[in-house]
Amino acid sequence: MLRTLLMLAAFFGFTGVALGAFAAHGLKGRLSQECLAIFQTGVQYQLIHALALLGVAVLANALPGRLMAWSGGLFALGILLFSGSLYALTLGGIPRLGIITPFGGLAFLAGWACLGLAAWRLGAA
Repeated sequence: MLRTLLMLAAFFGFTGVALGAFAAHGLKGRLSQECLAIFQTGVQYQLIHALALLGVAVLANALPGRLMAWSGGLFALGILLFSGSLYALTLGGIPRLGIITPFGGLAFLAGWACLGLAAWRLGAA
């Protein structure tokens, strides 16, 4: 699990930085300010959760268990659904893709809940 979570953190961190640079330099004159802000929100959440994945990877190595695996998986799913739908929405101009975004947000919340539950169980040990 450590390798997988570290690889996901590296991938999402790398692509988050690349997409942020792309937005700042390649999309600035092509998208409206509103669409650019939506795209940047996707980048921001992707980078935050790439770091969260890195933290989960480190913690999962010391605290193996299903909750840590679920947390990492849900963070990755959240990035794909939340950030991915915002990228597709702004670049593809398909408003219906906004329907997917809240499911990514729910995945983020569930990932944080799993991490919190794993921490809670530490106190009981």
